[in-house]
This record gives sequence, C-alpha cells and structure tokens, in this order.
Amino acid sequence: MKIAIVGYSGSGKSTLAKKLGKYYNVDVLHLDTVHHLSGWKEREIESELAIVNDFLINHSSWVVDGNYSKLYYDQLMEEADLIIMLLFNRFNCLWRAIKRYQKYKGKTRPDMTVGCDEKIDREFVWWILHKGRTNSAKERYAKIQTQYPEKIIVLKNQKQLDKYELSIKLK
Repeated sequence: MKIAIVGYSGSGKSTLAKKLGKYYNVDVLHLDTVHHLSGWKEREIESELAIVNDFLINHSSWVVDGNYSKLYYDQLMEEADLIIMLLFNRFNCLWRAIKRYQKYKGKTRPDMTVGCDEKIDREFVWWILHKGRTNSAKERYAKIQTQYPEKIIVLKNQKQLDKYELSIKLK
C-alpha cells in the first residue's frame, strides 16, 4: 500500500499519516521533516531529494505526507495507490494549527525536524489563511483530481475525516 496525503497547512496531514502508517504497518515519511529547518539552516534541495529518493527506493509500501512540489511530487502521485486530499477551509486549518501550537508549544512535534519548535507567528498565520492557498496550489490539487480520479479521496472537514477514519476502522 502506498498512500500520499496532501492538503492545506493545519488540515491534519501528519496526524492522518501517522494513523495510516500504524494501521497498515508501513513507514511514514513526513516531507516537513525533510524540508524544514534543521539548526535553522535550510537543507539544500539535492540533500532533500536524496532523502526522499532513498525512502522511495527502500520502501515498497509507504505513507508520505506533504506538498513539496520539488520533492518527487509527481512521482509520489503516480506511485500512490491512494491519494488523500485534506482541503479544509482556511479558518478551520487556522484553528487546528492553534490547537496544535497549544499542545506542542516550545517543543518539536514528532513529525518535524529536531530543533524546529512549534510556533504560531504572523507569517505562519498569513500562510494558512492566504499564501498557502494560491491559485497554483488550487490548480495542482484540481490537476491531481483530474489525473487520478480513481485513487482520490477528498476530505473537506473534520466530519468527513472522522467518517473516513471510521470506514477503515482507524477510530
């Protein structure tokens, strides 16, 4: 089983990835851990590509979450048996990010790079509400839905996510 999870920041991609990894007993790669700051120095793209490539080569089954179009995005979509899109509205994503911040304030989440402590700042709020919802992002999601309609699940709110999790007995 190969599952790709994409969607807006704060929609719950990493949480769902962990649950599905445990459910299917497969390794999970959080692209945030590959891309985000480590010691506040951003990795070079070649290093990031090598990490993702190594993961894909060494795993016949996986769950990968994230939206990094430069990190084998097209290959992930092509290889995935299932693509889950978490397209929650911006205010719901912000609320979820605030709750996540309260839980992990001053700490690094398990699905993030060590040293990348949870934060909520103006820039991140702007990203959740506006910058992460560009027309190109929306077009990329629409393209995936058109290109792979047989393996797409689109979830737009917590009620739909809960129903999906119950349908496969994650809850």
